[in-house]
Amino acid sequence: MQILGSGTGLNPDFPSPPVTPGIEDVVTEEAAVAAPEGSALKVTTLVKEGDLVAQGAAVACLRHAPDVCFVAPVAGRVARISLLAGKKLSEIVLFREASDAVETHDVTGTKTDAGLRHLMQSAGLWPLLRRRPFGGMPHPSEKPAAIVVMATDTRPFAPDPQIALEGREDDFARGLAALAQLTEGPVLVCQQADAPVLALPKGDNKFRCVTCGPRHPQGLAGLPIHQLFPAGLDAPVWDIHAEDTAALGALLKTGVLPMTRLVSIAGQALREAHLLRTHPGADLRQLTQRIVLPGPHLLMSGSPLDGHPARWLSPRDRQVTALPRETAQNRPHWFIAALTRSAGKTPAIPTAALTQSFGAGLPAIPFLRALSAGDDETALSLGILSLLEEDVALADYVLSENGQITAQLRAMLDRIKTEFAA
Repeated sequence: MQILGSGTGLNPDFPSPPVTPGIEDVVTEEAAVAAPEGSALKVTTLVKEGDLVAQGAAVACLRHAPDVCFVAPVAGRVARISLLAGKKLSEIVLFREASDAVETHDVTGTKTDAGLRHLMQSAGLWPLLRRRPFGGMPHPSEKPAAIVVMATDTRPFAPDPQIALEGREDDFARGLAALAQLTEGPVLVCQQADAPVLALPKGDNKFRCVTCGPRHPQGLAGLPIHQLFPAGLDAPVWDIHAEDTAALGALLKTGVLPMTRLVSIAGQALREAHLLRTHPGADLRQLTQRIVLPGPHLLMSGSPLDGHPARWLSPRDRQVTALPRETAQNRPHWFIAALTRSAGKTPAIPTAALTQSFGAGLPAIPFLRALSAGDDETALSLGILSLLEEDVALADYVLSENGQITAQLRAMLDRIKTEFAA
């Protein structure tokens, strides 16, 4: 077992009420199928408004790869189909129906790489995989150099993946064995040091258990990938959540993809915080309507560090954050704001907090200088291809940059993708 960064990272403090005991199961009356955050995917819709669909039934597929499907998280009626210019998926909204209709898939033939890929793509699990470099789901035929399974999450208020795996150990092991079919490289399972050691499939030296530090961002996939198996232009690395790995194992056993996931609801705008089991695309307003404080508030899918304002729970997110919304009465006067805000970019001052915000996994100041200067070659040498926006969100918070660093990272990754990976 390898141990990474046990004494590095930070514990950012965000106010939130205590978590209410117990885990409630919630299926919202409305739900949506949407692309993962940051993706602009051209799709072909497979349903029309008014159609009844079963849970897990395909409602859209990629235009350039029809085998990759987006599926209904609940059984319901298609209420609205919203596409952006170029047939890009915005959202497909469903009204839940009192139905137990569930899509069942044929799991024969999954002992082969092609058969397993077809099942994962047609059942809607493929979008839950994420590749590095550049992010997004992998190409349907891409072969990763390694796969990282995250059984830890150090974001503020994140639910413990170990709780989500309780009673699902066999499904998790089956899912791991399936993932190993997709790569000739290692399958790294990342978990906390104080958590029970997860049982890995026996008889295969592909599997390695990695212990991550308890502070953020050690519990994100970026640092283990950067430190153990850096992603490259010709060596993509995938990551997937441990609960989604268990869902893959259940799919292989039953032919049905489980739609529930463990989700935390927290934030300063709540009366009480909750852990619950719900589905992707859940209606955030319904999830929070009984526990939100009076007054204007902002609902975010994701953590307070790297979440985004949303109406629906994003496909890969397992957190809902409710924050007070700034109103005109509590905003500073424009003249005072102008006097207290620098007109130009402020330099990143080397501090221990800034170093720790990268988990001491790469040199913070040289990396930030390369980002701000647009120095692609230096950033490449420092490991940018292993990182995504979530991996630098803590540095944004430490520097109070309000998203500037994450925007610079995305701009540089897009430029590298265009210039180097064409």
